[in-house]
Amino acid sequence: MSGSQRGLRGTGCAAGEVTLGEQCSLSVTSPGAVVVLRGRKAGSRSTEGPSRADPSREDRGREVGSAMVEFLGVALILLVPLVYLVVTLGRVQAGAFAAEGAATSAVRAMVTAESAAVGTTRADAAVRLALTDQGFAGDEGALTLECSQSPCLTPGGAVAAVVRVEVPLPLLPDAVRGWVPLSVPVEAARTGTVDEYAAVRP
Repeated sequence: MSGSQRGLRGTGCAAGEVTLGEQCSLSVTSPGAVVVLRGRKAGSRSTEGPSRADPSREDRGREVGSAMVEFLGVALILLVPLVYLVVTLGRVQAGAFAAEGAATSAVRAMVTAESAAVGTTRADAAVRLALTDQGFAGDEGALTLECSQSPCLTPGGAVAAVVRVEVPLPLLPDAVRGWVPLSVPVEAARTGTVDEYAAVRP
């Protein structure tokens, strides 16, 4: 292979062509010959302006953005009621724990008291303490004591305590509560027996 052929091949033009800028032209040595351009060199870049963006890609981008906005909107609409339901169920469960603990404490305080009057006072204090431990106000619970014998602390008699707790729905104004009962009632009952070997107490 001659040196001229290697040089022409390295420029990206065919044999018998010369490089003119980024174009390949036919080399003519005869007098009066016209030089004819044959085209761009192999591997040369086009000098045309940048191509326009693909419209389909822009449409797909808009669709993805709209889908994200719709998803966030639906998720927010579903998430707010779900969170409120979880909070409400938590408060109702706390009210159930408070009622059970208050009823148990009230019965214990009643059957171990020196008299029925003292036992009633102690039972009421136990109910208030149990409600406060679960985050409720003391007046949100009601205590009812029932005795199977008269007087109430007759040996071998039974004493029952019923505690009712009104669990208010969270995040609702007091003005609405005055018109619509927006609370969940929770009750718990416990029964205790007076020591049959104890002395009779009034």
